[in-house]
Amino acid sequence: MKKLWPWVKTYRTSLGLALLFTMAGALLAQVTPLVMEYSVNRVQEMLNHPVPARQVWTIVGGLVAILLGKECLSLGVQLGQKFVSDRLRFRLGADLYDHSIRRVVSYHLFFFSLSQNQTGRLEKRIDKGIESLTKTVKNLFVDIIPMLANAALALLIIYNKNYWVGIVATLILPLYAYISREQSHRQKQIRRGIQTVREEKAQALFGLLESIFVVKSFVREKYESGRQQVLNLNLCENEIRHHRTNYLFDGLKSIAEQLGVVLVFVVTIYFVLQQQMTIGAILLHLMLFNNVSAPVRHLHRIYDEYTEALTYAEGFFDMIENDTYLPSQGTLTAPDLRGEFVMKDVDFVYPNGKQALSQVNLRLAPGKTTALVGLSGAGKSSAMNLLAGFFEPTRGQVLLDGQPIAAYDSDFVRQNVGLVMQKNHIFGGTIEENIRYGKLDATAAEVEEAARKASLHEQIMQLPEGYASEARALSGGQQQRIAIARLFLKNPPILFLDEPTASLDAITSEQIKDSLDAIKKGRTVLIISHAISQIMDADQIYVLKDGHLIGEGTHESLYQSGGLYREIIESNARTLNLGRLAATVLG
Repeated sequence: MKKLWPWVKTYRTSLGLALLFTMAGALLAQVTPLVMEYSVNRVQEMLNHPVPARQVWTIVGGLVAILLGKECLSLGVQLGQKFVSDRLRFRLGADLYDHSIRRVVSYHLFFFSLSQNQTGRLEKRIDKGIESLTKTVKNLFVDIIPMLANAALALLIIYNKNYWVGIVATLILPLYAYISREQSHRQKQIRRGIQTVREEKAQALFGLLESIFVVKSFVREKYESGRQQVLNLNLCENEIRHHRTNYLFDGLKSIAEQLGVVLVFVVTIYFVLQQQMTIGAILLHLMLFNNVSAPVRHLHRIYDEYTEALTYAEGFFDMIENDTYLPSQGTLTAPDLRGEFVMKDVDFVYPNGKQALSQVNLRLAPGKTTALVGLSGAGKSSAMNLLAGFFEPTRGQVLLDGQPIAAYDSDFVRQNVGLVMQKNHIFGGTIEENIRYGKLDATAAEVEEAARKASLHEQIMQLPEGYASEARALSGGQQQRIAIARLFLKNPPILFLDEPTASLDAITSEQIKDSLDAIKKGRTVLIISHAISQIMDADQIYVLKDGHLIGEGTHESLYQSGGLYREIIESNARTLNLGRLAATVLG
C-alpha cells in the first residue's frame, strides 16, 4: 500500500467519496436490527395491551416504510460505492500499466536476456500484477473498510445494550481470525507455485505458437502437446490443493461462527429471563452479531486476495523499481558528431555467464567502412551491440569521439545510428507503417523512395492492397527489405549492418549492395557479413574467434597473412564454385 500510495493519492476526491459512502453504509446497516428489536418489543406490548386495528396498521406501515426507505438508501450507497471504487480501480490500473511500460522499455537489453524476463513471463507479471493490485484497492474501499466500520458500529451497539454480551461477541472473533490467518498462511506457498507454473505455461504456449512451423516440419505435435499437458497437469494439481485447503478451513470457520451465535444467544436469553433485557434483544443481538462476524467471515477471502496481490506485487514492483537495468543517464550530445568508435580492452559477459568478448581492441574510423569477420559465435553481434550502446562492457571502455558512450544521451546515440540486424522485427500492421517506423513524420513519397532504394517498391505495387498490405504476410526476404527501407528512410550518419542482405536472392542482394554503397559514402559504417563482396570492400577488417581479436587489416593484407581469414575467403570461394562460375560468365 505504501508503494501504491503515490498513484492512489492522485484520486483523493474518489477516496473521500468512497469513505463517505462507507460511513453512510455502516450506519444504514444498523437500522434493520434496531427496527427488528423495536418491532418485537412493540408486538409484545400490543399482545399484553391490545390497541385499535387502525393504530396497528399505522405502526406496521411506519416500520415497513422505514425498512423500505433504508433499503433504497442502502442501494444508492452501494451503487455509489461501487461506481467510485471501479473508477478508481480502472484509472489506477491504467496509470500502473503506462508506468510499467515506460519503465520496461527503458531497460537495457540485459534485462530482456534473463530467463525470468522472457516475453510470456513479463506479460503475465504485468497483467496479473496490475489486476491483483487494483483489485486490492477496490476491496479495501468496497469490502474491508465498509465491513470493519459496520462491525465496529454493531459491536458498539451491543456493548451499549449489554456489556457481557459484547464481551462474548468479541471473544469469538480472535478464534475466527486465527483460523483465517492459518488458512491464508498455508495457501501462500501454494499460490507462489501457481504463479510460477502460470508464467511457465504462458511462456510455453507463446513459444509453441511462435514456432508452430518448426513443430509441424519435424512432426512434433504429440511431443509439444505432451509438454503442454505436463504444465497443465502441474497447474491443475496446485489449484486442487488450493481449493481443498479452502474447503477444510471454511468448515472450521463455519463451526467457529456458529459457536459465536450460540454463545450470544445463550447469554442474551439469560438476561432476558432475568428481566434485564427485553425479548426483542434476542433478535437484535443475533442480527448485530451477524454484522460483527461478517468481516471475519470474509476475512479469508479478503486476506487471500491480499496475499495473492502481495505475491504478484513482489514480482511487479521488483520489475518496475529495479534500477539495475536502467542505462547510464548520460546527457552528452554533439552537433558535429564525427562517428569515431573505439573499444579498449573490452570484456563482455552475458547475464547467463557466457563470455562473448575478451580483451578486444578495435577502432571504427569516421567516414570509413569497417568489417567484423569470424565464424558463428565469434562475438561479432555482441561487439556491435556494445558499440550501439545496447549493453555496457563488463570491463574496458567503449568510446565515441573520445568520450565514453555511456556519457552520451542514449536517445542521441540511437538517433544517429541506423541498424539492420540478422533478425529484423516486423510489426503487425501495413507495409507503409513498418517502413515509416524509420521516420514517423515521413511523407508517402519519402516512404516510396525508401522502398525503391530497398528494391521493394515494384513487388509492393503487385500486391492487391499495395502499401496497405499486411507486412507480416510478406516473405522473409521482403521483410528484410522493409528493414533496409527503414534504414534508408532514417538516413543516419552511422550505419551498423549485421548481414544486411541475408535472406535475399542474388539479384536483389546486388541491388541492395549498390544502394548501400551509395549511402555509405561519408558515413561511419560497421558491417558483419559472410558475403565476400561486402567484406572485401571494407577499409578495415577485424577478425574475431571465440570472442578474441586475432587479426586486423585490409582484405589483401589479411589474406596474405593466412590463418582464419584466408580460410573464410577460400571456403566462400569453394562454396560459390567461383572457378566454374567465372568460366561460365567469361567464357
